[in-house]
Amino acid sequence: MSKLTPKQVKDIDQPGSYQDGRGLILKVSSTLRKSWVFRYMLAKKRHDLAIGTYPALSLRDARLEADKQRLEIARGVDPAAERAKARETASARPKDTHTFQTEAEVYMTTHSKAWSAKHHQQWRNSMQKHVFPVIGSFKVSEVDTDDVLDVMRPIWSKIPVTANRIRNRIELVLDASKALKLRNGENPALWRGHLDKLLPKQPRSGDPFPSYHWPDVPELMVKLDAMDGPAARACELMIMTACRSSEVLGARWEEIDFDAMIWSIPAERMKAGKRHRVPLTQAMVDVLRQQHGKHAEWVFLNKWRSGPLPGNAIGRVLDALRIKDAVPHGFRSTFRTWSAEVTSHPREVCEMALAHTLSSKVEAAYNRGDLLDKRRALMSEWSAYLYPNQDEQAA
Repeated sequence: MSKLTPKQVKDIDQPGSYQDGRGLILKVSSTLRKSWVFRYMLAKKRHDLAIGTYPALSLRDARLEADKQRLEIARGVDPAAERAKARETASARPKDTHTFQTEAEVYMTTHSKAWSAKHHQQWRNSMQKHVFPVIGSFKVSEVDTDDVLDVMRPIWSKIPVTANRIRNRIELVLDASKALKLRNGENPALWRGHLDKLLPKQPRSGDPFPSYHWPDVPELMVKLDAMDGPAARACELMIMTACRSSEVLGARWEEIDFDAMIWSIPAERMKAGKRHRVPLTQAMVDVLRQQHGKHAEWVFLNKWRSGPLPGNAIGRVLDALRIKDAVPHGFRSTFRTWSAEVTSHPREVCEMALAHTLSSKVEAAYNRGDLLDKRRALMSEWSAYLYPNQDEQAA
């Protein structure tokens, strides 16, 4: 049985059940509403667990959610039973407490165990700032399309990315309320076939970051090597590690373990709010050694010797080299394109190298590890590509 593809999921226009494998099923209703179901066996009984709707939950995210549920089952937890407990808890509360705010709080409490602290805070902040003041006191059973539009219209064009996330969060809370039998009917926050007909097209939030063409990067590394100064070294390390510029510029010596050949970036400096271990190659170590001894704390010291280089330091290096078709962040895309087109490393290894998916979902899905050894092989291959005339030795 072949797996589904994102294009197939998007294009399916016939009601039915479509198997992705390992228990993940896409169900398409007679109204062409698409929802994800995870089917599993426990104690010789079959269970179908609803895990989200499409497109709010993409194929990729549905697979990750299914992986998370498999891990819970392996730990002896029955996802359906846990959901039933939540339903009983909600039913035990007096009916007049079933407001949108109380149900949103229940949803956040239930799911926060699988979220990073940062993601949980983003959920809570968006609800408290944009949603609760408008519909928080409404009975969850009575929230309708007009109410959702009252939340969305003031922010829809002003902060489009955040507005889309908020709409999806409202939909999830209302879906959970329906599963708890606290409301009936279609979800008024549903996008496809509903709100997409009632809200205007959003302004573009911006094109992807311009990225450097990967076949040209080795030549760029030669130019960088000829430049003096910590900013040029930071730019080299950023490209070699595929880290964000802020992660490189804020590097501290205490994070670097030369013996183990690992750079451990603490959670508070990572976008996902989780520690990220970067496997160091010899080429990376060579760059770091050039900075060694210049300051006790910071790897890349500013000219005032008061702290790390400023956030625009790497951009200035690219400007000095007259590189107009790329920005610092775009080199992450350069690395990702190279890894996809040139190497045979698995997708999840490449994604983890970028720390794109080091959330609790993926950490659970990939056996609670960060694939360090596999990423070390990938980064060694990347270093060897960047410096074709040098002998790169993996640790």
